Amino acid sequence: MGSCQEFEVTVHTSPGTTCGTYSRLYLSLIGSQGETPPVTVNDKHHLLAGSTCLVLVRANGPLGPVVLVRLRLEAQIGFPNVDWHCNRVEVRQRTIAEDSEAQVFLCDKWLRTSDGDVELRSGKLCLLAEETEEQLKQHRLSQLQRQQEVIRWRLFVEGAPQCVDLKSLAELGPNLSYTHQSPAINMHYLRGFAGRAEPWTSFSEMETVFAHAGHQNSAARFVKAHWKEDWYFGYQCLNGCNPLLLRRTHTVPPNLAVTSHMLRPFLPAGSSLEEELQNGKIYLLDYKLLDGLEGNQINGKQTYLSAPVCLLHLNRQGQVVPIAIQLQQTPGPQNPVFLPSDSGCDWLLAKIWVHSADFQGHQLVSHYLRTHMMAELCCVATLRQFPEHHPLHQLLMPHIRTSMQINLQARASLLAVNGVFDQAVASGLKTIPEILRRASATIQYRSMCVPDDLSDRGVDNLPHSFYAQDALRVWEALHRFVLGWVHLFYRGDEDVQNDSELQNWITDINTHGFTQNSGFPQRFQTKAEVSQCLTMFIYSCSALHAAVNFSQLDFALWLPNCPPAMLRPPPQVKGAVTDQDILSYLPDINSTQRVLMTLKMLSQPGVDFIPLCHYREAIFRAGAHRKLVEEVQAELKAINDDITERNSHLELPYTYLSPSGIENSVAI
Repeated sequence: MGSCQEFEVTVHTSPGTTCGTYSRLYLSLIGSQGETPPVTVNDKHHLLAGSTCLVLVRANGPLGPVVLVRLRLEAQIGFPNVDWHCNRVEVRQRTIAEDSEAQVFLCDKWLRTSDGDVELRSGKLCLLAEETEEQLKQHRLSQLQRQQEVIRWRLFVEGAPQCVDLKSLAELGPNLSYTHQSPAINMHYLRGFAGRAEPWTSFSEMETVFAHAGHQNSAARFVKAHWKEDWYFGYQCLNGCNPLLLRRTHTVPPNLAVTSHMLRPFLPAGSSLEEELQNGKIYLLDYKLLDGLEGNQINGKQTYLSAPVCLLHLNRQGQVVPIAIQLQQTPGPQNPVFLPSDSGCDWLLAKIWVHSADFQGHQLVSHYLRTHMMAELCCVATLRQFPEHHPLHQLLMPHIRTSMQINLQARASLLAVNGVFDQAVASGLKTIPEILRRASATIQYRSMCVPDDLSDRGVDNLPHSFYAQDALRVWEALHRFVLGWVHLFYRGDEDVQNDSELQNWITDINTHGFTQNSGFPQRFQTKAEVSQCLTMFIYSCSALHAAVNFSQLDFALWLPNCPPAMLRPPPQVKGAVTDQDILSYLPDINSTQRVLMTLKMLSQPGVDFIPLCHYREAIFRAGAHRKLVEEVQAELKAINDDITERNSHLELPYTYLSPSGIENSVAI
């Protein structure tokens, strides 16, 4: 190499309207043998949104091949210090033939003056073992060391997955925060009830509010029309906002005080409980997570939690219907088993208690723990253990980047003092940690992986199990996409075993996630194991969140179908309940409206919603990556079309896993 090399360097500012900056930009080239002194990029030009700045850079001594571009922003006196979004830097050596290829150093992120020196690298994504240049190995290492200083773990609840140790949104920085633009939400008919800390006076009063607040929601109208019917109770366990609990059982739980004789009237003629169990026709809902927990105080009144056990039967019409409900875990004379042959009020109240228990389990376990906390667990580990040039960092980040912000906001509002759980839900602030702890101790990796979960619970082949049908297809499309991505970068299983960054990632997840007996892989041996784990995280952060979050309002808008709290303890005898009594169990007017307003807000996708497997990042638009993205998008579109066609024949369409409505990440 000659002693004086000249380079034409083009700096590209991203096109977004706020991407430019007033700050001064300094740039140096780092080669394998030396580096150039910093030059000012924007002395004569401005770093305007969408602009390019060309600058000449000279190396006075030996430089060798350029491996990194170093950028540094400095605020200019008299001008606001605004962040700059750099798209890329292109470097072309002048002495080589003029039509030589430029080296592209992709940035695609915000830079701040407080970042100090930021180094960009060119070339393909690669594993640590494939790094040939010593500087690039060092760059990987220093990037991770810096990330580990900024992104640290913190205990949120003892025994549950840990979260990021940041106090405020400002600490996230511009690359990990986002603006969620909500559509205009019509709260007009729900707002005016804040002062009414008293019970509903009648079902017709409740119906009046529903008529105004729910008249445009056809799913909620269907729920209200059918909520008392047994077939609908079972349908909701399969396709409601919590489709993760119902499971087939071949034995009656020992603490459920039922006999074969007691249940015979609700089974097919000539059959018995033993035969139906053996034939896989009996299903179970068990809310033992809530056993012995004390309800919250709302409006100065005690609320109550129960831990029901419910037996259901798959009848000859293909419906799953409840046949026995015991409201507490320990059998005894004050804990009767309610049956479909009991008085209409007794049986309806027993089902309402199950729905109220389900509200707690849905919100805290199926929703918060299994989607929000999983996304944050994955995000923190990814930022700490995968450098930006690791292919799995690039694959995961679009699905998890938003999780830290939304969870910081949830911990500061929904789950905090004076938040909706504190003021309107039976599982209040004292109870939440215990529920999360119990759930975290019992969660299994298999239950996070859709094919295993559906077959283990025996819901994969039920005729009306639309969640199961759609979940399986979306999972398989994601799994093929992930397999393809893994295959691009890992030639064989040995590459997996030798990828220290990957092994550190799964160790971080295990150390700060679930217990050792949860079945999470402790170390990756094969490409197949890696692909399954990545699919699990992407599915949990996108499709599962869509199924359990965007469905909430539809099933809860008619309050008795999903009561967030119960104002009287569970009945201890049969035959003592009237219609008016049922009303007295339900939450007060103001706490009802508070929950509904929250669910209305949470059930709205953002205006800037990014659908599943659509990517704004430049890395997904080139070569083999682009081909994989096009293939998965085509597959998801076909699934979407099939779901639309099926739904056109259903009185209550199941829409929550239509890929066009699944957001790429947990962003609300």
